[in-house]
Amino acid sequence: MLPGRVGKLAGAPGVRVPHMGWNRLEPSRGSALLDGIADGAQAYFVHSYAVPVTEDCLATTEHGGRFAAVVARGNVAGAQFHPERSGAVGARLLENFLRAGRT
Repeated sequence: MLPGRVGKLAGAPGVRVPHMGWNRLEPSRGSALLDGIADGAQAYFVHSYAVPVTEDCLATTEHGGRFAAVVARGNVAGAQFHPERSGAVGARLLENFLRAGRT
């Protein structure tokens, strides 16, 4: 649905794969999906694969390298992290997603 390639995270000393834990979100461009989510807000990730940063990227994070944390193009959007496990940040992302679907 979005162009690009998903790649396996590379393990290294201090970089565990699968990646499980909290990471900071860094907005890369403005979007209504990120309204109310502060630069540096924490989200919970559990994954072994990641998408590189592209023009569709709304927010990035880092675990052994920078990758896309939130993406969107047209009516398609996705998050690499688990919103349901990310507390207020995840709830806000889901609220923003639902609000965007009504406009």
